[in-house]
Amino acid sequence: MIIYIGADHRGFKLKEHLKKFLFDKGYEVADVGAATLIPDDDFPDYAKAVAEKVGTDPESGRGILICGSGFGMDIAANKIPGIRSALTASPDHAYQARHDDDVNVLSLAADFVDEADAEKIVQVFISTPFAREERYARRLGKVQGMENTGL
Repeated sequence: MIIYIGADHRGFKLKEHLKKFLFDKGYEVADVGAATLIPDDDFPDYAKAVAEKVGTDPESGRGILICGSGFGMDIAANKIPGIRSALTASPDHAYQARHDDDVNVLSLAADFVDEADAEKIVQVFISTPFAREERYARRLGKVQGMENTGL
């Protein structure tokens, strides 16, 4: 599995921390930016970059996006077809997002989640499989239908 990670200026420090955490755990990590701290950058640029990477191969890639509130990244990522991003605040949130909804992009709020909690959330996000129960698959099919028809 490859993990695509991106963050704006408010999420940059946490991104750098999580990137090292993931490398140390043996994951392949692709940093799509920002490569350096850019005080006036825009979160949609990184959300789009991560979401497009995940969208090209959703079976073997996952994404992590970080901004101050997490909202901007989450909203922007969900505009890309095939992306199911969730803003999570706890490992339990991350578990449910993966288990029930097959979320493929994790959005984090750097202003509200510390490094230790972010590590726990990321670990659960990466290690939790989609349950593949009929009810969950049926619901995801309905979401995909909405995405395909614009309804």
